[in-house]
Amino acid sequence: MTIKTVGVVGAGAMGSGIANLAASSGFQVIIHDIENKYLDQGMARIEKFMQKSVEKGKIDERQKAEVLERIKVTTNLEDLKEVDVVVEAVIENLEVKKDVFAKLDAILPADVIIATNTSSMSITVLGEATNRPERVAGLHFFNPAQIMKLVEIVRGFKTSDETVNDLKAFSQQLNKEAVVVNKDVPGFIVNRIMIPQFIEAIKLLEEGVASAEDIDKAVTLGLNYPMGPFTLQDYAGVDIGYHVMEYFKNEFADDRFAPPLLLKQLVRAGRLGKKTGAGFYDYNK
Repeated sequence: MTIKTVGVVGAGAMGSGIANLAASSGFQVIIHDIENKYLDQGMARIEKFMQKSVEKGKIDERQKAEVLERIKVTTNLEDLKEVDVVVEAVIENLEVKKDVFAKLDAILPADVIIATNTSSMSITVLGEATNRPERVAGLHFFNPAQIMKLVEIVRGFKTSDETVNDLKAFSQQLNKEAVVVNKDVPGFIVNRIMIPQFIEAIKLLEEGVASAEDIDKAVTLGLNYPMGPFTLQDYAGVDIGYHVMEYFKNEFADDRFAPPLLLKQLVRAGRLGKKTGAGFYDYNK
């Protein structure tokens, strides 16, 4: 499969990062979102990231301009009809994703891969929202997509070997290291390991065993992780961890994965516009 143009649905932190990565790798890119304000925010993130790269001497202004020229934005999903592969990066809500997949399926040629950047949700269910489940797969990048080397290629129940191989080749073109997840299980590899660690860290904080700062310090210095669990959750957004835990709890029918009360309170506060909803370190202040 020859890929020249990449579609990205969702201009948030992950979508804009994936779009920036693809454009920097020489692909033409079309980013879709439902409102221009989200597209503007996504392009601002890309511009900021690339300006930092210029300041660090990694690229020059000409290279930055060339990358930006390869990116187009649209609020019309029909504009993606000419792309060679699509990566969906919308909110971690299965019903929203299914709706996006069904609409893309109606627009795109039958051989185009529709991939999802979901960190946890069922590839099989998303595939069944289309008439091409064999061309549906997970392509899970990590934040920031421009820097993090890993990508998880996830099989749905009907994902073909050809699709997996095509995505392996695409990942190589993006200069990523790919791992293949052979079974469509919640959380795949990384989140399946990481989410229980998040839950235990939050419980330690709830129980007053240690502060968020000291728990992060213990993990970074004791386990040699580059970032502690609270720093990482604040960076990614506490809502994301909450949604993934809820999904795990329901899919595994196991309350061990239920979001701790403190996380629920932070998410609730954030939705009410209170400062404490920003993250665990705001809670600590």
